[in-house]
Amino acid sequence: MERNTDANTPDILVAGAGYVGLAAAVSLKQARPGLGIAVVDAAPAGVWQKDGRASAIAAAACRMLDQLGVWTEITSEAQAITEMIVTDSRTFDPVRPAFLTFDGEVAPGEPFAHMVANKVLNGALRRRAQELGIDIIEGMAVQGFETNGAGITVHLADGITLKTRLLVAADGVNSKLRDMAGIKTVKWEYGQSGIVCTVAHERPHNGRAEEHFLPAGPFATLPLKPDKDGTNRSSIVWVERTEDAQRLVDGDDLVFEHELEQRFGLKLGEIRVTDKPRAWPLGLTLARAFVAPRIALAGDAAHGIHPIAGQGLNLGFKDVAALAEVIVEADRLGQDIGALDVLERYQQWRRFDTVQMGVTTDVLNRLFSNDIAPLRAVRDIGLGLVERMPKLKAFFIRQASGLSGGTPRLLKGEAI
Repeated sequence: MERNTDANTPDILVAGAGYVGLAAAVSLKQARPGLGIAVVDAAPAGVWQKDGRASAIAAAACRMLDQLGVWTEITSEAQAITEMIVTDSRTFDPVRPAFLTFDGEVAPGEPFAHMVANKVLNGALRRRAQELGIDIIEGMAVQGFETNGAGITVHLADGITLKTRLLVAADGVNSKLRDMAGIKTVKWEYGQSGIVCTVAHERPHNGRAEEHFLPAGPFATLPLKPDKDGTNRSSIVWVERTEDAQRLVDGDDLVFEHELEQRFGLKLGEIRVTDKPRAWPLGLTLARAFVAPRIALAGDAAHGIHPIAGQGLNLGFKDVAALAEVIVEADRLGQDIGALDVLERYQQWRRFDTVQMGVTTDVLNRLFSNDIAPLRAVRDIGLGLVERMPKLKAFFIRQASGLSGGTPRLLKGEAI
């Protein structure tokens, strides 16, 4: 089949050079080297290197990254989560009983998740994209596009026009491409913000992650790889009411550390914040459609969910794996990779799972982010029952690892 080789006529254009956009480009190019693929990103060059956050990467996503040839580079910087503890308490409760404990393996020697710094993940995917010959155009936004029967014409901010067969929108939860395509969303705000920071502590965490359900929202302690000098570190995802979160990150450092210590406790010895805490407003955003003629949404452009289950990044990787499998299969059969009937296979594969996860996180947040006594009693009884049912716990671990039914081949660690 004849391919477009000119730089201005790639077969596939990916908008967004975050980990979802880069993974999509790498997945497609690795499977179909003959496809011309380019990535365009509105963010200035090098901004990704300043991202101090870390993400929980589920076992299935780790398998995919290994299949894409980047996990070997990432693994030395990745911290395995070997245990997960869930508690339900108030900030000043003297005792925080562990209602639920998960062992961290989905298979012998395979943790259900790893913590990886965002810039490490992004850097590894960028290097792999460059190895495969994928063009990455940075600091350049998509200004508009027009579709026709044979393709889509994309206009960049510098006046350059690209002609492609498929535009993949991976430009985040506030996706401009989604709006340009006329795709509506279901959206509401939670009145909460997620505070993210890194803390150093005296004693090692031993790979243990903890999630405390507090009245204002969950407080998660996630283990990180020790620093180069051996300093023990953890990533904090702390959900508070938006006005309180903003007050905390904008206020005095001593007040912030005092409030943090009230929630973190002293189980790992003295703690100190090692970076500037930042807060992001939280909400639920679900695209009413994942595709339009010649356009496919992926990652946060298709769905933004509450971080209570730590599944936002992993949902994005599921999108990538499903989209790549659909497009590669269509290309092998000689079908038009941007045709709506091809893209609808991707939409059918991903929409139900995404809506289900969005509803689940919404219900969990409403159930646990309050101090209503009857609800506290019901949820604590429920957690206790799950703790006593090994098969149910194993089911939840498998769900969290991304290895549930209908898993795309890349997430199983298989080539497409």
